[in-house]
Amino acid sequence: MITLVTGGARSGKSTFAESLYGNDKDVVYIATAKVIDDEMKERVKHHQNSRPKQWRTYEGDYNLSKAIGNEKKYLLDCVTILTSNIMYDMSKDEEKISFELQKLIEDKVFFEVKELTDKIREKNYDIVIVTNEVGDSIVPSHPVSRAFRDIQGRVNQRIAAVADQVYLVCCGIPVKIK
Repeated sequence: MITLVTGGARSGKSTFAESLYGNDKDVVYIATAKVIDDEMKERVKHHQNSRPKQWRTYEGDYNLSKAIGNEKKYLLDCVTILTSNIMYDMSKDEEKISFELQKLIEDKVFFEVKELTDKIREKNYDIVIVTNEVGDSIVPSHPVSRAFRDIQGRVNQRIAAVADQVYLVCCGIPVKIK
């Protein structure tokens, strides 16, 4: 089963996603965040403290399918950070990201997620994928920010298309939309 959980910043997405596994111990948490400063260190610590200690954690941006072990349940948190990391790696020196490069970034992000979900399906395991709904706000003023928003929106659409179920979380309230 592939479940996608989306919503805005601080909407309760991760809390809801984690609650889908309840007290299960057979879970791998796939973390995509990189600790680059003290603020991110605090965010990561908060997430670590919010989930059960017995869950195994896999940290990474690439080759996410390497997280798959004997556990039957997986939680990927989050695709938005994954996109940001891959986008930076592929375009860090660009002032404006061409549509061609945007497509390459989008395809690379989706490839990482799809490779993981294909292996999850093959083993008949479950995965919950968390992502941000980034297009519900103002149009960013910087071209790179607009490119990120567009890439993330298209990645989310592609993941939702292969997901068995999709939830939108707003104000801490999950609504099943697929």
